[in-house]
Amino acid sequence: MTALTFSLKQTPRYAVNCSVLTPDNLANISIKDIANLTLGLGNTATTAGELFEISGSDPQQIVFKNSSNKLDYIGAYMSTGTITVEGDAGAYLGFNLKSGKILCHGNTEAFAACNMTNGFLHISGNTGDFLGAGSDGLRKGMRGGTVIVKGNAGDRAGDQMRRGLIMIEGNAGDYCASRMIAGTIVVLGGLGRYAAFNMHRGTLLLKKTPQLHSTIQDCGTHTLPFLNLLFKSLAKYHALFADLKNLRVQRYVGDAAYKGNGEVLILDCRH
Repeated sequence: MTALTFSLKQTPRYAVNCSVLTPDNLANISIKDIANLTLGLGNTATTAGELFEISGSDPQQIVFKNSSNKLDYIGAYMSTGTITVEGDAGAYLGFNLKSGKILCHGNTEAFAACNMTNGFLHISGNTGDFLGAGSDGLRKGMRGGTVIVKGNAGDRAGDQMRRGLIMIEGNAGDYCASRMIAGTIVVLGGLGRYAAFNMHRGTLLLKKTPQLHSTIQDCGTHTLPFLNLLFKSLAKYHALFADLKNLRVQRYVGDAAYKGNGEVLILDCRH
């Protein structure tokens, strides 16, 4: 069986809701019926067959070719299989992802991994604001799973994050780990302003010292053996994080303005 492939005929003018095109929804459906599925296009509707050339037969392996940042909600509510995006993805990539893998070879718009509860999301390029955050009106962001971003992330990465692991190899914008409830965020590049703003709990692990606001309190330099277990667990992802080995950190706690017990750990790269 070959991967079920959706090749975009041309970039649409408006955003397309691709939430129906997942392994869960397409099992045991013929190519003809898949082509007739209705997709939201802006404030109108279209069909999958009008937008994509559809080929292949294995709905557990879905590929989007010639993909565009107009394709929103790829992998929404997915609980099985693998989706590969050969190109860019729109907003809400992996929205409410429950299990399975999503591999995006390009950039994504905002709200990637929004409301994610489990599974694996890999973004080879950059991603927009609110990575791993909660959707409008929801007080819990990412609640499990693993996200790797090879490039940069926008503002408010991990906003209201409750559980899981986010690894960003590039830079992250303002308000990284804002209102974070639990979980771990690792950033190898620089951060914008107001990191850990209103942080409750959780861990923000960094290689570069950001400009921290006054309610993030310096607790001195520590050797934390648990980091050795964390670094070993990252080795399976074959990313730059696997090279982290230093157990000596500068530790900050906060946000004190919110009675928070979160921690910001800055790796001491001098040792």
